[in-house]
Amino acid sequence: MDQPTTILSHMELIGQDKAKSLVERTMRSGRMPHAYVFKGPDGVGKKLFARGLAATLNCRGETPGSACGVCSSCKKFLSDNHPDYMVIRPEKGTIKIDQIREMCRTLGYAPYESDLRVVLLEDVHTMRQEAANSLLKTLEEPPAGNLLILTAEASQEVLTTISSRCQVIPFFGLPAEQCAELLRQLVPVMDKEQAMLLARLAEGSPGKALLLHETELLSIAGKIIATVSDAGVDSNRDVGVLLKVAQELSELKEHIPPLLGLLRLWLRDLLLIPEGGGDAYNNWQKPLVAVNPDTAHQLKSWSSEDLFAKLQAVDTAEKQLKRNCNRTLVCEVLIFHLHGGTS
Repeated sequence: MDQPTTILSHMELIGQDKAKSLVERTMRSGRMPHAYVFKGPDGVGKKLFARGLAATLNCRGETPGSACGVCSSCKKFLSDNHPDYMVIRPEKGTIKIDQIREMCRTLGYAPYESDLRVVLLEDVHTMRQEAANSLLKTLEEPPAGNLLILTAEASQEVLTTISSRCQVIPFFGLPAEQCAELLRQLVPVMDKEQAMLLARLAEGSPGKALLLHETELLSIAGKIIATVSDAGVDSNRDVGVLLKVAQELSELKEHIPPLLGLLRLWLRDLLLIPEGGGDAYNNWQKPLVAVNPDTAHQLKSWSSEDLFAKLQAVDTAEKQLKRNCNRTLVCEVLIFHLHGGTS
């Protein structure tokens, strides 16, 4: 989830100074690459930056390196109706070969009204092998008058054969204060404390922070944490309690990955407390949910081996979901693994 598309020029994006510097350098040199890979965490503005760069490159104003906002091209970008800006998104979780073939056919024609057509391929790490092979041919012999911008999540692998034919531009999470400031601009009713909390939990990703704000993910994460860390819950006697929480997790569907990210952050916080999890427990109790205070003592009994095993369980669940394993079963197994050792 990226920030709302209220900006026009790529230079208006908050943060990402390194990305701006690298792109500006190529623009000033007059030797634009035929393809970029924007790689970084989800929700930090990669897609918004791509749209702003496309608007800047096609602007008919008199100031180079910026989008004027008033010419006919800029107005079309502002209305998301520019004929020479194409966006290709994953369908049902993956970019398919038919999408790439259609794109390649389009690239064979001259841009409709601009000197340069910009094509944004979102989340190319989801691309299947046959689609990647088809794209590779275009990257090797790119038609003139086209710029391809590929985005990828930082933790996901992009085929070397593709990334080696593009200029890779790194994106990063924003500092918490900067992310919180942006959140308060986007959601004026949000107070400073809540904005800082969301910025931290989203690890500097404004898009993720907005998702946490707009959904019940924090509440559900709190319920999961409360249940799996409660020494009073017995995995044999209270199977129904654990299954109920697993069902709530399963029903999140496409929002499961960001919630798993919250659980990973919670476990990492516990690992960073040298003498147990009491302080980390208190940090998470206030924003998420108030539970039995005795649970703090239970968390202190979890060894680093316990915590690493639970982190591994989160990673395994994430991989299984990407392979389209049974979502309900994956969530049930995860909850029982997270609870393991608390009874």
